[in-house]
Amino acid sequence: MTEVNVQYLGDLRTQCTHVESGSQILTDAPKDNQGLGREFSPTDLIAASIGSCTLTIMAIAANRLSVDLTGTQAKVIKEMQAAPRRIAKLTVTVSCPHQFEESIVQKLIAAAHQCPVLKSLLPEIEVKIDFHWGV
Repeated sequence: MTEVNVQYLGDLRTQCTHVESGSQILTDAPKDNQGLGREFSPTDLIAASIGSCTLTIMAIAANRLSVDLTGTQAKVIKEMQAAPRRIAKLTVTVSCPHQFEESIVQKLIAAAHQCPVLKSLLPEIEVKIDFHWGV
């Protein structure tokens, strides 16, 4: 179990504290929703979470497969819909600087699709994950 404390700071900003580590993240409402966009918005954190989770789950699989994913990046594009206001689509592009044999690639892709953040999203949210190897 993980505990996160969230405090409203005013001006549509919050401070989120990870209790175990003391690490903090600030959020701000986006410019298109009455905020100033000075920090991640709450839905931006979902985009960051799916990218981070995808890479982490792939790295766990890579460790079991004795391959290195260091330098791999995930770019996440978040698209919102207006009514009801929510995330409509997340496009994740995973770029790995390494080339692997096809059997390894397929295992890493399968692992990416087991990301707990991905599995926690509403089925109405369209999620597309693309992979590029040796780039």
